[in-house]
Amino acid sequence: MNLAFHKILKQDFHKSLPLIQKLMNNQFEDEILMERFTEMFDQNYECWGVYQDDKQIGIFGLWFMTRHYAGRSCEPDHVYIDDTYRGKGIGKKVFAWIYEYAQSKGCETSELNSYVSNYPSHKFYLNENYEIWGYHFVKKF
Repeated sequence: MNLAFHKILKQDFHKSLPLIQKLMNNQFEDEILMERFTEMFDQNYECWGVYQDDKQIGIFGLWFMTRHYAGRSCEPDHVYIDDTYRGKGIGKKVFAWIYEYAQSKGCETSELNSYVSNYPSHKFYLNENYEIWGYHFVKKF
C-alpha cells in the first residue's frame, strides 16, 4: 500500500475537520475546533495528512519542543486513521515516517499522550517501544 504524507496548511485545515471530528466523537463544534487549530498552527505545531491514491485517510499533528528530561522532542498528537483503513499496517508506516521526519529536524525523542481508556492505542505504542513515564494531568479553569 503506497501512502503519501502532505503537510496541511492553516488555510486548508477545514478540509480535514471531518477526520478530527471522527477522532473527537463530535465532542466539539466545528467553530471551536477551527479556532483552536488556527491558534495551534502558530505554536511549533505541524499538521499532516495521510493519503492513499489522493484520498485523505488519516491525519496527525506534530509538536516540536525541547524538554529538560528528553532533549529536542517530537510529540505526535491526534493520530487518526479512518476506520475503513485500520488493521492494514498503516499506523506502523505513519510512525516510521514520523520518526524519520523528527530525526531530520534534530529530535532525540518522541513522546505522546493517549487517553486512559484507549487500550488499542496503548498496545500499539508499547509495541512501538514507547515507555510509560508518568501521568498526564489536566485542570480546567
